[in-house]
Amino acid sequence: MAFTPSKDQRRRDREQKKRDKRIAREAAREEKLAAERAAAKAAEEAAALEAFYKTPEGIKAKEEAEFEAELAAEEAKAAGK
Repeated sequence: MAFTPSKDQRRRDREQKKRDKRIAREAAREEKLAAERAAAKAAEEAAALEAFYKTPEGIKAKEEAEFEAELAAEEAKAAGK
């Protein structure tokens, strides 16, 4: 004779599936919001950096950073030979 779950057990199983789906939806929603916040923050930082680079101090800082990057690349290339 085969075992069949009771009506109460089937009801509990259905309710558990509903809870699991709800929890999964909430987790996905939270991940989406976190990703949107991170993207907004990155865009804000990029805009602030771009605005800084338009100032005289920013232009000088950008040129210095580029020079330092070139110098480091040349040193790495020379060390690699």
